Amino acid sequence: MMIQDQDGPMQFEFQVTLKKVAHKASRTEAPGADPRPHSLVRTLVQAHRIEALLQEGRIRDHAGAARFLGVSRPRVAQIVGFLRLAPAIQEAILNASPERLGSLTARQMRRIAAVPDWAEQAALFNL
Repeated sequence: MMIQDQDGPMQFEFQVTLKKVAHKASRTEAPGADPRPHSLVRTLVQAHRIEALLQEGRIRDHAGAARFLGVSRPRVAQIVGFLRLAPAIQEAILNASPERLGSLTARQMRRIAAVPDWAEQAALFNL
């Protein structure tokens, strides 16, 4: 590498050795297991994130959230709809094992969230 100084050019030589690092699987994960949280957990967390961004004034509306997240406005409405779920259901989703959530879909959760009574929602969710 050459650097020009007021006294003239200066030359530096250096060597860099790069090593490949093998990533080992975590001992707590089963081989082939998906390390990401269940899609319902991710959607619920994203719903709360959108709500927080709205309250902080970082985004103005669902259209702004859609631009921020790179999704459509109808998708933002679907995501935010998870906030209409009863708090007990939201807590159950966040704390449930992957086996418990494995059979549940976002479509089922949207149908439950459309029910205005939290007790009815809990019955539909089998709490």
